[in-house]
Amino acid sequence: MLDALQKTAVVVVTLVVLGVTAFFMLSEPDLHAAGLERVPGGETDLANGERLFWAGGCASCHATPDQDDPLLLGGGLALETDYGVFYAPNLSPSRDGMFGWTTPQFVRAMRGGVSPEGEHYYPSFPYTSYQRMSAADLRDLHAFLMTLKPVDGVAPEHDLAFPFNLRRGLGLWKLAYLDGAEFVAPEGMDPLLARGAYLVEGPAHCAECHSPRNLLGAIEEERRFAGGPNPEGRGFIPNITPHETGIGSWTQGEIVELLTSGFTPEFDVIGGTMAHVVDNTAQLPAEDREAIAAYLLALPPKPETPRD
Repeated sequence: MLDALQKTAVVVVTLVVLGVTAFFMLSEPDLHAAGLERVPGGETDLANGERLFWAGGCASCHATPDQDDPLLLGGGLALETDYGVFYAPNLSPSRDGMFGWTTPQFVRAMRGGVSPEGEHYYPSFPYTSYQRMSAADLRDLHAFLMTLKPVDGVAPEHDLAFPFNLRRGLGLWKLAYLDGAEFVAPEGMDPLLARGAYLVEGPAHCAECHSPRNLLGAIEEERRFAGGPNPEGRGFIPNITPHETGIGSWTQGEIVELLTSGFTPEFDVIGGTMAHVVDNTAQLPAEDREAIAAYLLALPPKPETPRD
């Protein structure tokens, strides 16, 4: 009897050791950063970097709260979610922010969700969309950010409940939901649609708010862009596919107008977080707003996600 118990104990301990070892191997941050540090050479394009800054809405989350300058990126905005409260970090080139970051480290953070210190970032930072961006564009965005005014101050630590406060587990989440694939337009795709696809799926990360999420916080792909509960827990984000429950009756010009002035076809003015989005898209060249509108109207129509 004792031998049988001893054998069982050995098997259990062995399985536990193997399980722990597998967990640490599969959740290793470097596993999710392989190959992401390769950045093309050449001169940086600050104008392109600024364009991507506005396309990505960086100021909406990272601008210091309670002040009017969108280029003061001291962070600190609280994002209240079902998992706890996330705080947007300082993104300015100060010692409390990105001072000393190399371009490869920035690319690794944006496309792999890994910090310069080798820790996983939570996907409240939408690297699942930013992974579609090209390394050249991220090089330019990093260069632009480093020209901004340094802002002192460190954002509070995230306030998350167990087990969401265990960062290491994000490595397993990434295995399921982060593929690291850069956007490549399908062969023969209209250049306007290709530009719109890149902006919507990449820097503008539209799906991150306009889609429902599963229990693990990942986008439900079959309802991508079909609307869903506000990730911050207040209200419902609308369907932006060309379905009758979405933007099916809108014209390309009406979408461009919304992205420029905030006016809907009904002459209403949008509010909430979308108003901040328009503050950013209004800074884009007109051709980028037209590209976004064209791509949204080319999406497969989907009925709006049911509101529970």
